[in-house]
Amino acid sequence: MTKTLVLLLATASGLATSVTAMAQTAADDSATLASEQDIVVTGTRVAGRTRLDTSSPIDVLTGEALRGQGTAELGQALANVAPSINFPRSSAVDATDSIRPATLRGLSPDQTLVLVDGIRGHTSALLNTNGSVGRGAAAFDLNTIPTVALESVEVLRDGASAQYGSDAIAGVVNLRLRKARSGGGATISYGQYETEVSPALSSRNAHDGKTFSASVWQGIGIGSEGFLTLSADYLNRGRTSRGDIDTRFTPARVSSRFGDPEVEQYTLFANFGVPVGGAWEFYGYAGYQNRDSTGAALPRPLSNANSVPALYPNGFTPLIKVNSEDINSALGVRGELGGWSIDINGSYGRNVLTFQTRQTLNSTYGAASQLDFYSGRLTYDQWTGGVDVTRKVDLGADSSINVAFGVEGRHEGFKEEAGEPASYNRGPLGANAALGSGAQGFAGFRPVDAGSNSRNNVGAYVDLEAQFAGLTVGAAGRYEHYSDFGDNGTGKLALRYDFAPSFALRATASTGFRAPSLQQSFYSFTQSTSINGAIVDVRTFPSTSPAAVALGGKPLQPEKSTNLSVGAVVRSGGFEFTVDAYRIRVRDQLALSENLLASNAIVAPILAPFGVGGARFFVNGIRSTAKGIDVVAHYRLRTDNAGQFDLTAAGNYNEVDITDVPVATGNLAGVTLFTQQRITSLERGTPRVKGSFTTDWSRGNVGATFRASFYGNVFQPATDVANYAYTGNHTLIDLEGRVKLLKQGTLAIGANNLFDVYPDAVPAANPSNYNSGATAFPYYSPFGFNGRYLYARFSLKW
Repeated sequence: MTKTLVLLLATASGLATSVTAMAQTAADDSATLASEQDIVVTGTRVAGRTRLDTSSPIDVLTGEALRGQGTAELGQALANVAPSINFPRSSAVDATDSIRPATLRGLSPDQTLVLVDGIRGHTSALLNTNGSVGRGAAAFDLNTIPTVALESVEVLRDGASAQYGSDAIAGVVNLRLRKARSGGGATISYGQYETEVSPALSSRNAHDGKTFSASVWQGIGIGSEGFLTLSADYLNRGRTSRGDIDTRFTPARVSSRFGDPEVEQYTLFANFGVPVGGAWEFYGYAGYQNRDSTGAALPRPLSNANSVPALYPNGFTPLIKVNSEDINSALGVRGELGGWSIDINGSYGRNVLTFQTRQTLNSTYGAASQLDFYSGRLTYDQWTGGVDVTRKVDLGADSSINVAFGVEGRHEGFKEEAGEPASYNRGPLGANAALGSGAQGFAGFRPVDAGSNSRNNVGAYVDLEAQFAGLTVGAAGRYEHYSDFGDNGTGKLALRYDFAPSFALRATASTGFRAPSLQQSFYSFTQSTSINGAIVDVRTFPSTSPAAVALGGKPLQPEKSTNLSVGAVVRSGGFEFTVDAYRIRVRDQLALSENLLASNAIVAPILAPFGVGGARFFVNGIRSTAKGIDVVAHYRLRTDNAGQFDLTAAGNYNEVDITDVPVATGNLAGVTLFTQQRITSLERGTPRVKGSFTTDWSRGNVGATFRASFYGNVFQPATDVANYAYTGNHTLIDLEGRVKLLKQGTLAIGANNLFDVYPDAVPAANPSNYNSGATAFPYYSPFGFNGRYLYARFSLKW
């Protein structure tokens, strides 16, 4: 870690010297550091704080920076510019291909809280249960919010449960919506992958992933001061295929659809604010997204026991279609009363996932099987209501204290609906144990899985922040009561001392928690799984179900954390430098157990009444420590002849250690609940080192962006350590050029991954991760495995 820290510090510190040498005359840009886009509302309730004045590290990423990339996905755009965020492009892991989770500081995706304009967002209905990064998590789907609707994104890299409640163990992402009374814009873009695919046994050129996107926004004035901002976004993305040749087919050919799913989605968003009664404002937002996404399961050749030659004489690859309908909405009123600022708001969010399995079969029906199936539906919804009150009290002599307190109530619901009978039944040939149950690729939810569950919680907090000349002291405490598991309390202390306008030290200490999600508590699903060459029906049981209790399951308890951080802030003219070290200890962390199989003599009698060959369920008991360092250096300068430069160097070193795991006790002693494979996934599933250097340059009507991104080695585990796959260390180069046209228009042409870099290919001799060529590259790769992407984008403002 020491060598990495020195390298990150040296790179960032050298930024100022290198860019100064480029300039003939540098303008003093210090005034721009306090511009409106740098004012933050996350992590502090003091009005007017900038991102460099806070006690906790905060990144402010502008909407323009997120939209000015060769991607239409918010999650990917954030990961491109924020080294502490990763957004893996998983494949062949069922619905997780379509609803991808992001991670912050290497922790679980559900340990980061996402706010929409300061109001708690809702998670996806999807529970990630397969072998991907984020296994076991139900997280917010960042791609439900289009970048066209955003003014900026604030990333608080610090524990904040005492301020915001559950989930904020790793930090908080606040999506701040665009607020415009006038003006508007439209953007269209087109791109595709132009790449050479070279897995273990073959090589070919690919021209796929054709992507068209279009967006438009318009600001409308309401009265003399009110606003309504409307946004619309459309995306149509073709699939990619990066598998190797499959020698089980004759002749050998690429049989898989290992890559990105095909996607078609549209999103509508409205945000408004209207003054009422003098110092008060009525505000709100509403967003709707509909996304159709189709990925693929692993191919079934004719040699597979589940193939039916009469239906698929050349074998088949099941397709998994997921339709996601997502709603984000909120209404509120805020203003001044008796010297206090008061904000009263309520919100509603819902995510509905409808599953279909296509171009497949239920082999237990033989040649009479249907080919397309309705596989069921998951729904998660959330109601919130809250009151926030703040007041800044002047104590004299450059001293003040900001007092904030509030209450929040929340109702959550999770519903699981069964698919059609043929999607899960065992048909006339069901007595053959070698045939899996239900539709191949993704079986339907069964009636026994279906159900509707809900819970309520209330919380109250106090947040104090005092300023004494150069010293800032903050303290926050929060109490929560959940109807399912009871009470929880968290606290936070923060210190900052500004030795001079150009230098400050800061530190925080806090406790945090994450309530088990309803999905983790109640999700149920039976899936046919190949284990040691045999087909086994494995069911995910709720932890309090009779089967799980007999196997050691207990009511789920909240995860808890202790966060420590210390850092420094340096700024001079157009140069900014921050460095922050942290340690996050998590206890009682939740995890999905291993498959407990009926082949074990202890497990067999427990599972016999349920008609399945294996079981798994969620358990508390993991202890982990994440420690690392974030470094960010930023330099703005203007030159007389060379134009304007905006340079950023950023890096993250993050090390996760699992120190304890759940262990079966009593009659089940000796049954493994959590293997080394899962430990490795948590410890090495994201890069320990990630860094980037970005240069934005503009002069007159032309501009360019250059970005170099380094990704450290990631491990993709397997049952046998000898079959682990590794991504290797790689650097990707992105380059974009822009020119202004028609006064208000801008044409951009660019390349992501200009030099066509791939993660290290999985060796063909690796049976666990190569899968006969179907998974030829590690799908844990933090930058994916699609290769070079070329694109053009035209934007028009009015």
